[in-house]
Amino acid sequence: MNWFIYIIEASDNSLYTGITTNLERRFKQHLAGSGAKYFLGRRPVKFVYTENAENRSQASCREAEIKKLTREQKLQLIRR
Repeated sequence: MNWFIYIIEASDNSLYTGITTNLERRFKQHLAGSGAKYFLGRRPVKFVYTENAENRSQASCREAEIKKLTREQKLQLIRR
């Protein structure tokens, strides 16, 4: 099973990082309000970054790395 690490731009221009096995399904969950609590006060706008991972462990570790980045570092990652 393929895993994905993703960054979504929110309606307030903030960046949300998460993992999933299905990007389309996860985005719909965020839109519906059944995804992360992060999107209760804001709306997901679009994916601005995705990355593949071989398994959940690798995806979770990479997600943690990205979440530790500053906003500017995340923007640099997105621009690559």
